[in-house]
Amino acid sequence: MLTNTAMKPLFIGLMSGTSLDAVDAVLVEFDGASCRVLAALSHPLPEQLRQTLLELTLPGDNEIEKLAEAEPAFARECAGAVQSLLKASQQKPENIAAIGSHGQTIRHRPEKHFTLQIGDPSLIAELTHTTVVADFRRRDIAAGGQGAPLVPAFHQSVFRQFDERSVIVNIGGMANLTILDEQPVRGFDTGPGNILMDQWSLRHTGQPFDNNGKWADSASFDQPLLEHLLEEAYFHQLPPKSTGRELFNMKWLANRLERFPHLSPAQVQSTLCQLTANTIAHDIRHFAPDSRAVYLCGGGAHNQALSQRLRQQLPDHSVSTTEALGIHPDWVEAVAFAWLARQTLQGLPGNQPEVTGAAGPRILGAIYPA
Repeated sequence: MLTNTAMKPLFIGLMSGTSLDAVDAVLVEFDGASCRVLAALSHPLPEQLRQTLLELTLPGDNEIEKLAEAEPAFARECAGAVQSLLKASQQKPENIAAIGSHGQTIRHRPEKHFTLQIGDPSLIAELTHTTVVADFRRRDIAAGGQGAPLVPAFHQSVFRQFDERSVIVNIGGMANLTILDEQPVRGFDTGPGNILMDQWSLRHTGQPFDNNGKWADSASFDQPLLEHLLEEAYFHQLPPKSTGRELFNMKWLANRLERFPHLSPAQVQSTLCQLTANTIAHDIRHFAPDSRAVYLCGGGAHNQALSQRLRQQLPDHSVSTTEALGIHPDWVEAVAFAWLARQTLQGLPGNQPEVTGAAGPRILGAIYPA
């Protein structure tokens, strides 16, 4: 049984990313700048709900009605994840200071000063009898920022080591990096992480992801296709910048594959893996030339083919996972939203203006009392 004998604050973080496969839930104990994950689990989303959420990420028919039905359904899954976590850790709701809920991103259009994460935090608070902090991104947008990525502020707080120039690379649906050195923290989305590989794998193998990158490694990548993909304007934009499924999706890929009908599905998968590796490595070399350590987190940290290609692209760097820094790579983002909830309750900023481009530090999120 996990107890809170030291009376250190306990928070729960909830994260559902671009893959739309599950809600990650973590129970975190904070002690000053350090934190400890006491329990964690991944709560799968029902396939029908996942499909509805996926439809909502792109323009379509009857969107308001679909959203009105999907949002409370997703909130109930979030509450179920919390209840399962509390049961597994033998904690009671009254022991939890707050739940930090990222919600599910439906649209992210920072160029239009717009981002939308759904998840009905009022319903989560009602079902869990616990205070919820949510809607973290829109205050940063209101202050002129991108609303993303938000995790660099957490990375700086928890992972920064002043005797090491390092880069934290989160590889979820999208990939983002955080540069930790003597300068103010910097970070941005490099482009697609797993999203294109996952969707291509599902289409051609029926599997939702390429386990360990074995399929990608079964063929050689195609250099002309890689160069064509790298012509995308996003890769040449300067930070601050963020992106999402609105840009990098199967339509984007299909348009770029029209000139390459001779390639096998495995060659395309290998090229998509190389695209993720190249864009991450390029931005590390360009924006963090003095860094020597790279720590991976997110689902992509388990893709051995991707990790190996990153090592090939960054021969002067050590490449490992955030487990070396004390947090398992699967739970870093969920812990970040527990941290953001704590920042909000303490009246402290949760964004990094150098990262998002906001006019200044802002207290993020809205509080929904238990």
